[in-house]
Amino acid sequence: MVDIDAAGGAASAGILAGAIERPTGHAGDAEGNCTDCGQPVDGRFCANCGQPTHVHRSLLHLGEEMLHGVLHFDARIWRTLPLLAINPGRLTREWVQGRRTRYVSPLAMFLFTVFLMFFAFSFTGGLEPTVNTTPMTPAARAEAIKDLEEARAELAAAREAAAGTPGAAGLEIGERAQENAISVMEAQLGQTPSVAARPDGLTPGSWQAQVHDNAASGHLKVNLGNEALNKKITKKLLNPDLALYKIQQTAYKFSFLLIPISIPFVALLFLWRRGFTLYDHGVFVLYSLTAMSILAMFISILGPLWSGFAVVGSLLVTFGVPVHMFAQLKGAYGLSWFSAAWRTLFLLLFCIFAFTLFLLAIIALGLTG
Repeated sequence: MVDIDAAGGAASAGILAGAIERPTGHAGDAEGNCTDCGQPVDGRFCANCGQPTHVHRSLLHLGEEMLHGVLHFDARIWRTLPLLAINPGRLTREWVQGRRTRYVSPLAMFLFTVFLMFFAFSFTGGLEPTVNTTPMTPAARAEAIKDLEEARAELAAAREAAAGTPGAAGLEIGERAQENAISVMEAQLGQTPSVAARPDGLTPGSWQAQVHDNAASGHLKVNLGNEALNKKITKKLLNPDLALYKIQQTAYKFSFLLIPISIPFVALLFLWRRGFTLYDHGVFVLYSLTAMSILAMFISILGPLWSGFAVVGSLLVTFGVPVHMFAQLKGAYGLSWFSAAWRTLFLLLFCIFAFTLFLLAIIALGLTG
């Protein structure tokens, strides 16, 4: 279901991006009057409404129009992408200054790329939480084995003490949480989980089991300032897969929220400098978000295919992101090296704030909707 919705989102984003762009494509000979607005035409396109003067009616062209609607970037994408990768400042500056016909618009690029990213995530599991199984040192492994034995002993003692105790519902929740904690420890140690199955069907030690048990036991607190909303979210967390699905759906449906959230942070960097408008900052944000989305998509796709890409991906995130932001700031706003450098540091900090606000909004919208 996620894959179908993701594919629909990717197609819808491409069609929407195509609607934003001006009409392009191949057309035949002029036919005298425009079939859309009726105005006389003297060329391949109507001067009044922009429609091609030759109207195709073949099944082959129907397929061509469908591909054109989803991938409506034609040759301009090959001028836009290289600049976005190696000279994003120039791309941003040229669009702001009005040289736009040669490039894909920042909004069209953002819409298509961000939905394509979520489409890729739906196949690669890029949004799936995982249990940490980082290799441990011998000393850490010995300590983990000791903790595991203690946890097993505590669980056995709790079961023995609770044997025959009435009102076992609450005890079962606590016991299940302990079992799940033990399963997580066993997974980290590479051992076979001692709990083969759970009554609720969740896999012992999985992130779903952890979320369910913490929500059921009350260890996972939700506080949005409204008791009804808190109960509603807690109830949905009892079904972690459904909760994650709703958050994923909300994330790509409301991905545009990143734009108004991010623009004020960029504007703060230029409060005392004249000549820049919120529109300029918006173009900067859109192209920057597009570049980060493309990077996240490639890491998500290449990571499972190439084991060594984890190191490359880490380097790209650690060094590539700041370098790209620096280059875009310096080129787009005509800054000196020093001015671009300190603004890059603050922009990285602002990105954390903006992304945190976005995540909070998405989680709240996804789990309360």
